[in-house]
Amino acid sequence: MSAFESLSIEIQDHLKQIAKTSGLPLNEDSYERMAAAWLEKKSIFEDTIKDRNMVEVAFFGKDEDRGALALTWSGSILNIGPKVDGIRACEYTSIGMRSDVPPAAGEDHSELSADLEIDEPAGFVIGPIKTSSPLFKIAVACDQLEPEEEEALLTQVSQNLAEDFAEVNKTVIR
Repeated sequence: MSAFESLSIEIQDHLKQIAKTSGLPLNEDSYERMAAAWLEKKSIFEDTIKDRNMVEVAFFGKDEDRGALALTWSGSILNIGPKVDGIRACEYTSIGMRSDVPPAAGEDHSELSADLEIDEPAGFVIGPIKTSSPLFKIAVACDQLEPEEEEALLTQVSQNLAEDFAEVNKTVIR
């Protein structure tokens, strides 16, 4: 089975949509390279959160005080910071090859419009973006951390993921 065929139909369709704005040829080779990169990013995300004492969750309440990291169907990263003095900072990093979204955006006074759930987009009343592609994974810290410690952890992990994902993307664009 090819890498592309191993993905769910929803992820396959999503990658085909990304290919339309990526500049890549719309053919099986491009889809296969995108799928292989997507699977590598998934593995990196899973390994990184495990190494950083984080755990996957299927749901994250919009009013929770703690923060979270999310991986979207597109392979983008959302850093939903913990509330510090009632204010949540959020960062979005597009690690895809899309030309229709910003490469990165941040908002220091973010507000989620709804709870975060797997296979649903993240939306913001105030945020770095209006809405994301559906979420593939959501991770939170296992340990109870002070907000500043958690914010530093999430920032470091999201930066490391962004760097690793950018390296993976180099395997797609030749």
